[in-house]
Amino acid sequence: MLSSLASAGISQTVEAPADESVVAVVEETAALPEADDASPGIILPAAETDLADWLWIRRPIVVFADSPADPRFIEQMELLNARLDVLLERDVVILTDTDPAQRSSVRRELRARGFMLVIMAKDGTIVARKPAPWDVREISRSIDKLPLRQQEIRDRRSGTR
Repeated sequence: MLSSLASAGISQTVEAPADESVVAVVEETAALPEADDASPGIILPAAETDLADWLWIRRPIVVFADSPADPRFIEQMELLNARLDVLLERDVVILTDTDPAQRSSVRRELRARGFMLVIMAKDGTIVARKPAPWDVREISRSIDKLPLRQQEIRDRRSGTR
């Protein structure tokens, strides 16, 4: 299974981080399991974006590893892909970086070493850094505690959003 995942490439539909309604298809060549086509995810290589692009638009979840074959990276991506609908409800964008030699701006800013999961708020603050894979249930609980997320929940209940 590890070798088939490491050689798999997947396409994800990605909403551009701007006010326009542009939709682009991004080829993700890292070891990502197939996402359910019924709920397209937002998974983007960290090298193709900057954290500032997502301020006040989405909550970045960044998954770092030294290689796409890292078992922790594969496990984390499987966990994320299994519950994309829950993450999409919370305005999440998933950024992946499995090439330390490339030194993406995201990797430099977050100072990643080895496997690391970083959950960020829409305002750019770091909510959590984890050295091991985390289940979407734990991730969504961390996000749901944020004041802005609490406001989003209240707004949805009252129908103002």
